[in-house]
Amino acid sequence: MNEIFDGISSFLKSGKAISLKTPCYVIDEKKLEANGEILASVISHTGCRILLAQKAFSNYDFYPLLEKHISGTEASGLFEARLGKEEMPSKEVHVFCAAYRDDEFDELLNYADHIVFNSVNQLKRFGRKAKDCGKSIGLRINPEYSTQEGHEIYDPCAKGSRLGVTRSVWDKEMTAEVLELLDGLHFHTLCEQGSDALEITLKAVEEKFGDVLSQMKWLNMGGGHHITKSDYDVARLEKCINHAKEKWGVEVYLEPGEAVAINAGYLISRVLDVVENNGMKIAILDSSAACHMPDVIEMPYTPPLLDAVTDDSKPFRYRLGGPTCLSGDVIGDYSFDKELKAGDMLVFGDMAIYTTCKNNTFNGMPLPDIYRLDRNGDEEKLTCFGYSDFKQRLGRKK
Repeated sequence: MNEIFDGISSFLKSGKAISLKTPCYVIDEKKLEANGEILASVISHTGCRILLAQKAFSNYDFYPLLEKHISGTEASGLFEARLGKEEMPSKEVHVFCAAYRDDEFDELLNYADHIVFNSVNQLKRFGRKAKDCGKSIGLRINPEYSTQEGHEIYDPCAKGSRLGVTRSVWDKEMTAEVLELLDGLHFHTLCEQGSDALEITLKAVEEKFGDVLSQMKWLNMGGGHHITKSDYDVARLEKCINHAKEKWGVEVYLEPGEAVAINAGYLISRVLDVVENNGMKIAILDSSAACHMPDVIEMPYTPPLLDAVTDDSKPFRYRLGGPTCLSGDVIGDYSFDKELKAGDMLVFGDMAIYTTCKNNTFNGMPLPDIYRLDRNGDEEKLTCFGYSDFKQRLGRKK
């Protein structure tokens, strides 16, 4: 728990958090810097290139801090590609999309340096145009080797996956003319995993596509690498990178999202009410799992909470839920040292990733304001949201 909350402990002890309107996100510069330094060390040791996967963290106020440590940004479509180009203009912009649109592709060419296609069909359709514009062209492959357990929604190698070209499809659809367009291959099969999972996956990639890789200029090993987590085996990761470079003569890319901003953000919330049902005490918060931390429901998982545990080792047990009408808007069950009451402040950890870029206004819930916690422990409000943000998503702007 110390690893998750040590960055905000001094801020909370100072009493400065009392004045914050909740719920709100607080993003920790020192934690981002520390993560960036670890990623920079991997780049230094191996010569690889590391990109920020903006789908996990796209708070561009922090891009000037991050660009000192990483090689660029990875986008999932037009808007993220534009954001990367505008806010980290001196760095590379890579983009992968399951399928590109005709009415967006020309604009995309203004922002992206690398464009990765998801199918041979799309490569045939757009590859020549992109190549003629000087872009580096890649194709996502599917090594059909799953390392996921219990999270099929995040498993690109699940049976029937729409992501990546299997070897059987490659052999059926690839032609010499299309192959000539390719500069690199891309695989992304991990989710919150260690380098042991990458090592096993890389062997599967070698078995399925090793003969092709020797013809490529680069290999992108995707995201899902927990590189900056305290128990991550960085040496094994570097071994995998160097193996690929030496065996196939390729430049290696990684595009982590969580590793860039893991443990670098907090969601501060307050208790609105405490109710009871069949002997269970339930605290209703001003923050919502469904609206403000949607991965809690999608993954699902129970987020870390300061001064609380998920087992029964503390005397007061509560279920924490949001204020929406969704019965399943539940954050999790926690135990505390003291009873909760209306007005109590709660601090959830690891809330920089898949939150600000993924939240929503279901039930008319306001979006939480976003703060920067700087290196001196002072907060700065970066942006705030209100009724107009909710209304303008739904109809004519007035």
